[in-house]
Amino acid sequence: MRILIIHGPNLNLLGEREVEIYGKLTLKEINSYIRKYAKTKKIKLKIFQTNHEGKIMDLIATHRKWAHWLIINPAAFTHYSYAIRDAIKAADIKTVEVHLSDIKNRESFRKKSVILPVCLKQISGLEKNSYIKAMDFCLNHK
Repeated sequence: MRILIIHGPNLNLLGEREVEIYGKLTLKEINSYIRKYAKTKKIKLKIFQTNHEGKIMDLIATHRKWAHWLIINPAAFTHYSYAIRDAIKAADIKTVEVHLSDIKNRESFRKKSVILPVCLKQISGLEKNSYIKAMDFCLNHK
């Protein structure tokens, strides 16, 4: 199985920003955790982080034929990026939306995802384990 993982804006600042919400782990540490788990399940990964909406769309388009699944943490783009939503739909790639924090128990604007309608599942609030649960979902829904 091949999974494309895309981390959205500001996730490069994990471990430094709002640690009371996102925890103390850095993105590098989270990616290491994800890679170790994927190795035990024989999952091939490509992992990217970008702060740019267009780059996310380019990554989806570029890797759409390589990846069996997309796991995406669109971060703030979750709530308004119809462009990323359309890129996922156009790529016709099975997708899981993930979030480190529980977006349903945060500010009101964070409760709505425009990305979710083109995803098979949304997993949030499990910190780094949101990604693990997403990989398990992919494995169980081939």
